[in-house]
Amino acid sequence: MIKNLMRGLGALSLALVPLLPPPTAQTAQAAQAAPAAEVTTLADAVGLLKVTEENRTGYTSSSFRHWNAGEDPTDGCDTSAEVLLAEAVAAPTVGTGCKLTGGRWTSYFDGQEVTDAGSLDVAHTVALGEAWDSGASAWTAGRREAYANDQGADVSLVAVTSRINRRKSDHDPADWMPPSPEVQCRYTGEWVSTKLRWQLTADDRELEALKVYAEGPCEDTIVRYAPAS
Repeated sequence: MIKNLMRGLGALSLALVPLLPPPTAQTAQAAQAAPAAEVTTLADAVGLLKVTEENRTGYTSSSFRHWNAGEDPTDGCDTSAEVLLAEAVAAPTVGTGCKLTGGRWTSYFDGQEVTDAGSLDVAHTVALGEAWDSGASAWTAGRREAYANDQGADVSLVAVTSRINRRKSDHDPADWMPPSPEVQCRYTGEWVSTKLRWQLTADDRELEALKVYAEGPCEDTIVRYAPAS
């Protein structure tokens, strides 16, 4: 299912639910274990961020194992390829070794239409270096791997052009925003959602930049997040 078509859609209630068989104990346990999503305004979400100074001492990208075997270890595709498949507007052909040919994507950071998977990066909405600065330095290696390969939230990883991802680098919203004003509110909401999902902090400059958007052009933006397990 194409993830882009799912953004913003609410869950549907079916009148025929009582006709379905009761869930098994295993299904019920899984439902209980899944954390409920929090839904709030961007301004309130920004207010939930803990503010601390950043410290990049000891950071290397190899501190976060990526890409791993992804959500389906049997499909022969790593996390990066699985995200490309999920975000494709027109599905590519999957060849030997999960080589992707054809297909079409929209890089929302810069509005570019892309028909070559090799021109895309799978970007971490909150880059690994920024995550390290914001609390991941104290995590276990396993939790950092989970963060780097997070497909549990649609907003954690996004397929964008390599060029715009290089410009984004590991900057926070105080130093970089998507160039198109039309997507800046979406990006700000996804940034805050990711930080709250992983209990990452913000520094003073970052927080002030987020407030400018939350209290101005993005005041109607809604943030949804579920805490990472």
